[in-house]
Amino acid sequence: MTVTIARTRTALIAIFLGLTVSACGYNRIPTLEEQAKAKWADVQNNYQRRADLIPNLVATVQGYAKQEKDVLTAVVEARAKATQIKVDASQLTDPDKLKQFQDAQNQLSGALGRLLAVSENYPDLKSNQNFLALQSQLEGTENRITVARRDYIEAVRGYNTELKTFPGLLWAMTFFRSNKPMAEFAASETAQTPPQVKF
Repeated sequence: MTVTIARTRTALIAIFLGLTVSACGYNRIPTLEEQAKAKWADVQNNYQRRADLIPNLVATVQGYAKQEKDVLTAVVEARAKATQIKVDASQLTDPDKLKQFQDAQNQLSGALGRLLAVSENYPDLKSNQNFLALQSQLEGTENRITVARRDYIEAVRGYNTELKTFPGLLWAMTFFRSNKPMAEFAASETAQTPPQVKF
């Protein structure tokens, strides 16, 4: 009889501890970390979509604006550089790596802006359906990138805040010592300046 009572007591204590741990936020840090990683995957997906559209846009513009070789070359080189720098979810705590990625993407954005501005000098290009469709897709992609980056920044903010505030701080100091704050995107110094186009 005492064995049954002891087992019942042990089972009740285990259930109570399980409920206490689940309600106190133990799962919050891993949940927020996974959400931030998922948002980062969205950012990468949208940048990849943009990189995939660029060769088609360059080829379309090239057919009309052969003398704009420097602008086209800059876009191709910026795309190559941007696709070489990869940041996976395990590197999100390295602000330098994220800055390299962001700088390469900003360079590509600037080159694309100059490429799209080239169309102003070529009326046939501006009316070409392929160019208009690609331009529209790129504009949509840029909007998606903005939304994905905003969502990532918000997810990282939640994760980093959880690591620094109570009760998440207690879990971070005990069970999640290896978890480090994730790096956020920061606006580049040139973000406020529109790309300069020279002909």
